[in-house]
Parts: sequence; structure tokens; C-alpha cells
Amino acid sequence: MAETATQIAAPVARGFLKELIKQWRAQDLHGSWDKKADLDLLEPYILTREKRRELPMMGDPDPETLWHMELFYNAVGLTMERITGVMVSPLMKLHHEGFGRLVLTAGRLIVINKNLRDVHRFGFESLEKLEAEGEKLVAAGVEWIERYPEVARY
Repeated sequence: MAETATQIAAPVARGFLKELIKQWRAQDLHGSWDKKADLDLLEPYILTREKRRELPMMGDPDPETLWHMELFYNAVGLTMERITGVMVSPLMKLHHEGFGRLVLTAGRLIVINKNLRDVHRFGFESLEKLEAEGEKLVAAGVEWIERYPEVARY
């Protein structure tokens, strides 16, 4: 049986997931999520194999999915910023059918360049895979910033 974010009892208090939760909390202007657990906020990112099978192979992404994706990549960029001290900006260009490109820039340096497809199916099989993908992107971006600091700080 696949675990969902609400079934996992471990507290989330580090790195990328901590930043992603901060992104979610910042969106709650009226305090309606104050009593919601951090892991419950991450629930929309968990897309088990069963849930993924229910989605059509082709489809237009809904605004909520786009918003979840935007928060994910914002958290990646902000985690890089906290580590390096260099401002990282996400830029996303999508076709209405869910194909496009995501770029994270630091100064004049492109630290992440990712082709996006099937955005309507954006999600991860588990909380661990969500964290692993976020941390992998952060590590890759930090590596580029450290390799080319003069370009990243320009």
C-alpha cells in the first residue's frame, strides 16, 4: 500500500521540503491553513501510480496543478538562494497543452534548464521522491553557482 503524506508521521524540518512548506504557508493570506499539518500541505504533490493511471495520457493542465508546480520550482530556487546567497529566479513558459520549458537563473547563469511535458500529470509517487527530486535540483543548481560564481553574481 502506498503511503500518502498524511500517513507519514516524521516531521519535515530540513532543506527543500521546509522551503516548499514555507511557500505554501505564504500563500495562505486568511489563515485557513493554520491548523493544517505541514505534511497535509504536501499532499497534492503525491501522485501514486493508481492516481496517475486515472489521469488521461494527454490533457490540459488545470490552474491548481500549475500553481503547485510554480511553488515547487520557487522552493527549489529559494533553497539555492539560502545556500549560496545568490538570488535565483524561476522562468516558466508553457503551452496550454502542458509542454514547455522551465529555467532557473542566477545572475546571467542558467542553473536549471528543464523541458516540461505532461504537466497535467505533475507529481511524485511518494514524499521521499518529492524530496529527492527537489534536493537533486537544488544540488545541481548550487554546483553551477559555485562553478561560475562571477557569472551568477553578475
